[in-house]
Amino acid sequence: MSNSSSSSSRGIGFTGLLFITFLVLKLTKVISWPWIWVFSPLWIGLILAILIISIGLILNKIFNG
Repeated sequence: MSNSSSSSSRGIGFTGLLFITFLVLKLTKVISWPWIWVFSPLWIGLILAILIISIGLILNKIFNG
């Protein structure tokens, strides 16, 4: 009998922690930022993905004609 269970627990991550921090500060009125900036840490992954895909497409176009 194989006892091979593969579980991955990555946790909340830096951007999630940053978002929660901004959210708590906004709700406790320590900061008076617009909501768009409170949610900005959640964009980081999306922006990085778009940048990587764009760079890949540009390099593909350059090297493959």
